[in-house]
Amino acid sequence: MDVQKAYDTWWATYDAGENLTRDLDRIVAKRVLGELRCRSILEVGCGTGKNTLLLAKIGDVVTAVDFSAGMIAQAKAKISAQNVTFQVTDITRPWPMVDAAFDLITCNLILEHIEDLGFILAEAGRSLAADGKLFISELHPFRQYLGGKARFQQGTETTFIPAHIHHVSDFLTAAKANGLNLLSLDEWWHKQDEGSPPRLITFLFQK
Repeated sequence: MDVQKAYDTWWATYDAGENLTRDLDRIVAKRVLGELRCRSILEVGCGTGKNTLLLAKIGDVVTAVDFSAGMIAQAKAKISAQNVTFQVTDITRPWPMVDAAFDLITCNLILEHIEDLGFILAEAGRSLAADGKLFISELHPFRQYLGGKARFQQGTETTFIPAHIHHVSDFLTAAKANGLNLLSLDEWWHKQDEGSPPRLITFLFQK
């Protein structure tokens, strides 16, 4: 099953059931971004709106994009904030955003599904205003090395979503090549992860 088809299948149950990675990402996003104040925000891969409400609180205007129409529909049904616009967008193609349009761009739990990391960071760099920030939250590569990847279950069937391993150095190299300077790099564990490798890694870059 390809990535888009998988998420178009998963959207109806994405918010239900136990998902430690999803839940930790929500906590981490609030901790890292909760005190920011932005004029314009681009949420890349908004999914069902897990972090969209947070962004609507810290930003005057939020553009939330995802390539899954099902995910977007679920987000729209939950979120009525007047400063949020949803848009179905394939971010593996040139982004329909003008240059220097956003103070903050977020990418949460999506880059493992994208092979060309450099293209995404190039488009993010182009779309960021001067001094704008890029926040990335991803499944930690240490988890990927051990076979971890996004998955969901329907009945007794488990679907694993295609993923690419991006090493920590891949993020740093791609960011530097596109004029993005590292402000912080952090690793995160869920409270149930004792004795395990970090579950998430986050980067905060500035243009």
